[in-house]
Amino acid sequence: MAAFAGWENFYVIVGSSAGALIGLQFVVITLIANRPIVVGQAQAGSAFATPTTVHFGVVLLLSGIVSAPWHGVAIAAVLWGLMGLAGIVYEIIVFRRMRMQNVYTPQFEDWLFHVLLPLAAYATLAGSAYAICSGAPGAMFSVGAAALLLLFIGIHNAWDAVTYHIFSASNGGEIRVSAK
Repeated sequence: MAAFAGWENFYVIVGSSAGALIGLQFVVITLIANRPIVVGQAQAGSAFATPTTVHFGVVLLLSGIVSAPWHGVAIAAVLWGLMGLAGIVYEIIVFRRMRMQNVYTPQFEDWLFHVLLPLAAYATLAGSAYAICSGAPGAMFSVGAAALLLLFIGIHNAWDAVTYHIFSASNGGEIRVSAK
């Protein structure tokens, strides 16, 4: 396929990175699993931890879709367009979860990396599906940018979560030192 030509290495690298980071995230979660449970922590986890795994999973799935030997671009574009639309809906859910949890008061950086940037990435993904079917020449760069953005958002959020848990554990559950 001419539209996907030259993108194989990009998606092998990005997809492999996302897969490895999903595995690493589960290792870290296992290591902190024996910590005392704070009331409302499950609610905060669904607002802050789960989306990180979802973003890595989307990048991995997107890499698989784009790397598959399609006979045309339409089916792949529909699939990643649906992923983009589902991601937009999911970000609305994340926004609501962040507002409802009461374990942590989100700062601007949290809203940026947990809602605004992922929303932009998913909207770009959805829009690029339409663009590539319309013959836009740079549409594949939009798909790649969305994948990279989700990957870097996941890396940032995973690091942020780890530093949060390290500092909250070292201070008896109370955050006194900013990790940001």
